[in-house]
Amino acid sequence: MRPLLLLFICLMGISIDVRAQDLPTSVVYQRGNYGYACFRIPALLRAADNSLLAFAEARVNGTSDHGNIDLVVRRSADNGNTWGDMTVVWSDSGNTCGNATPVLIPQTGRIILLACWNRGDDIEADIESGQSQDTRRVFSMYSDDHGQTWSVPQEITESVKQPDWTWYATGPCHAIRKLKSPHKGRLIIPANHKYRDESGRIISRSHLLYSDDDGLTWKIGAISQVGGNESSIVELPNGNLMLNMRHTDSEDLYRLCALSRDGGETWIYTWEETQLIEPRCQGVLLNYKDRKGRLTRNILFSNPRSLRRENLSIGISQDNGYSWPRFITVWKGRAAYSDMVNLPDGAIGVLFENGIAGGKENLYHRISFTIVPASRLFDITRKP
Repeated sequence: MRPLLLLFICLMGISIDVRAQDLPTSVVYQRGNYGYACFRIPALLRAADNSLLAFAEARVNGTSDHGNIDLVVRRSADNGNTWGDMTVVWSDSGNTCGNATPVLIPQTGRIILLACWNRGDDIEADIESGQSQDTRRVFSMYSDDHGQTWSVPQEITESVKQPDWTWYATGPCHAIRKLKSPHKGRLIIPANHKYRDESGRIISRSHLLYSDDDGLTWKIGAISQVGGNESSIVELPNGNLMLNMRHTDSEDLYRLCALSRDGGETWIYTWEETQLIEPRCQGVLLNYKDRKGRLTRNILFSNPRSLRRENLSIGISQDNGYSWPRFITVWKGRAAYSDMVNLPDGAIGVLFENGIAGGKENLYHRISFTIVPASRLFDITRKP
C-alpha cells in the first residue's frame, strides 16, 4: 500500500467526518452566465453593512488560468439567500485580472482589495521562467460603499515584489485585519511568489504583505523558508498569526503551516500539518468569532478533503489549530477552491467551486454558496 494512502486511511480513522445534509445552497456564478465561459477563484467578504461580497475571476474563453479574465463581484443583502447583479470590478482589454484578496476596515467601512495582473498572452510557465513578454504585477483598489463601486486600480508592485520574483499571486481568499497586539489594526495579506535559484530551478514560496496605514502603503512581511503556494492567514486569540499553505516541496499531499509572533514580519516555527489532507489545491482558514466579534480558539479550515478535487469539507479545531479531530462534508462531489466568512447569527458562509461528475470542465461548472449552522460545526455538548 502506498504510504500516502495508508496515512490518509489512518487519519480518517482518528477523525470524525460528519456529512452535512440539506444545507441551503445557491448558485452564485455558473459557466455561460453573463457571456463568460467559466468562473473560478472565489473570495468572500462580509461588508460593514453585513452584505456579503462574492468575488470571482470571470474567464472569457474557458477554464485556463491565462487569457482574457475579468475580476467580478456579486453582493447579497440577505445572508446569501439571493444575489444581486454581477459587477465588473476590473477589466483590462484581453489581459488577466484576478486573485482577489479583500479585507475590511470596520471603523470606516472601507474595503481594500488586492489583486494581480498579467498579459493575457503570457502563460504562467513563461512568467515563472522569465520568458514572458511582461511579468506578474500587483494592484490595490478600494470601495467606500460596501462593494457597489470601486476605485481605479493602483499598481503597488514595486513595494510588494522583489526584483528576482517572477510569478506572483495574492490569496486567493479573504485577508485579515489584526484585532490584537502586537500591531493591532495591521492589514495582513497572504500571498505567494516564485523565483529561479542559482541552478535555474523554479522555487515556490509563500509570504505575507502588511500595511499599518489602512492600505495606503504596503511592505513585504515573512517569507516561508520551505515550499509554499496559495495560502490563508488567521489570527489566534493571543495575537499570533498562523499561515496555512498549499504544499509544493513534498510528494505527500498535506498542508504546510507557519507561526508568527510579531505581526507577520518573521516566522518562529514551520511545520507540515499531516492532519489536513489535500489534493494539491487551495484551502482557507477562518477564526470562528463569537457573537461580539472576538477571536476564539475555534479555527476552521476548508478544502477538498480527498486525494483529488472532491469532498469539500470544513475541519474544526477547538485548540487554535493544534488538533483537527472533526470534519464536516459540505459538498461530496467535485469541488476545488473555497472561502469562508463568519455570519451574524453564528453560522458560517462558504463560497466554493463545485461541479458534477466528469472531467475538468465539469469540476469548474459553478461557484456556489452555502450556510453551515453553528450546530453542525460544533458538538452540541460544547459551547463554540
